[in-house]
Amino acid sequence: MTLLVLPAPGAEAAAAGLAGHLQAPLGAVESRRFPDGESYLRLASEVRDADVVVVASLRDPDPQALGLWYLADTARELGARSVGLVAPYLPYMRQDRRFHPGEAITSRTFAEFISQRFDWLVTVDPHLHRIASLAEIYRVPVRAIASAPAIARWVGTQVNRPVIVGPDSESEQWARDVADRIGCPAIVLEKKRLGDRSVEISVPAAEAYADRTPVLIDDIISSARTMAVAVRQVRSAFGSAPVCVGVHAVFAPDALQVLQQAGAARIVTCNTLPHETNAIDVLEDVAAGVRALQEGARGA
Repeated sequence: MTLLVLPAPGAEAAAAGLAGHLQAPLGAVESRRFPDGESYLRLASEVRDADVVVVASLRDPDPQALGLWYLADTARELGARSVGLVAPYLPYMRQDRRFHPGEAITSRTFAEFISQRFDWLVTVDPHLHRIASLAEIYRVPVRAIASAPAIARWVGTQVNRPVIVGPDSESEQWARDVADRIGCPAIVLEKKRLGDRSVEISVPAAEAYADRTPVLIDDIISSARTMAVAVRQVRSAFGSAPVCVGVHAVFAPDALQVLQQAGAARIVTCNTLPHETNAIDVLEDVAAGVRALQEGARGA
């Protein structure tokens, strides 16, 4: 196969990293806005007969969505053999049902949008709620890469005597996966709702791990308010500040400051979205997912 990695605007660093892991050439894309807001796009690399891998950083998806369509359609028109999408952070997973009459089920609509122009999709830890897998809404082959191996590698080398702390019951299986890979214990915070706007968080069995460094892990850091509450509770229970690890660095404008003020010892994230906290490289595992999809397509 002849792979060519193309960065969507804003994803240049991720595309370069992925190209390195794939040992594939990194192409160039020129883009700009006309004064009226329309997009200009040019593929500055030859794509004919190539299996094109488009890499996109979709933290703010709406302004980028049409550009993705243009990029994929142009590559196909210019003779690309296939066009796949690597979106380490996959947006539009929140609205997966109609909660009120007339609401758009945007997770399905976005999945259809992507499925119409790309031959496959690779992402990292999609935020699944009420669907079991992305195959329920995407019509193309999808590979969801787990971040747990990369997180475990980082924690195992950077944190002395860790104990993995999951923020809630939904995180238990994931937190224990990371802990099992390291060979360290894991605990899960317990939430007790005291009213419509009040939640009490307790840290079970913290005294048993008082000599360990707590590592608080969550999949998405957005407003950081929930994680900040967990940081304060963990500090109180352990007597030491936790290391905070997030998979997707969505980060509202003041989120990093909120965590710092809560007393986090260190804040690190995976490089699914570009952010100053990126310290954990998941792109090697993403590259393995791309190869697996390509090999599967050749064998079909």
